[in-house]
Amino acid sequence: MTKYNITEKKEKAAVYRSLVNPKLMDELKEKIFDIVIAQKKFKDKNYSAKRLAEDLGTNTRYISAVVNVRFCMNYTSFINKYRIEEAMSLLRDKRYLDLNMEDISDMVGFANRQSFYASFYKMNNMTPREYRLKYFATHPTEKGKRKKVSSLKDKPATE
Repeated sequence: MTKYNITEKKEKAAVYRSLVNPKLMDELKEKIFDIVIAQKKFKDKNYSAKRLAEDLGTNTRYISAVVNVRFCMNYTSFINKYRIEEAMSLLRDKRYLDLNMEDISDMVGFANRQSFYASFYKMNNMTPREYRLKYFATHPTEKGKRKKVSSLKDKPATE
């Protein structure tokens, strides 16, 4: 069994994907990008494909088709990709050094620390904590007042 119980998904051909008009797909792609990324809805734990479909006046099948065809992933992976990118940014920012992983996870929209760790590991092949330690080990001037990078814990540190 792999770390964090990550298994590869098998590709399935969904007929409905090819039934969506390419022009409509392009329009929906732009709207999805605007809502999810530009408006940062990915940070909302409760922002589901259903809510996105309602906001766009369409259905979840269309959302699923567009995300699968235009972004080459499923809706959950699409949302998690941006959450992880945001988390990576926060983990590199010395202003957030005192935040634990649960706080970071919550800030970027994950419902719990476990799903955050699993998604982070799947995308980066390391845990968020390992990522933070590695970043500050290779960028020592970024760590500010910290004396030792190895003192970073998943719990808030005291100065």
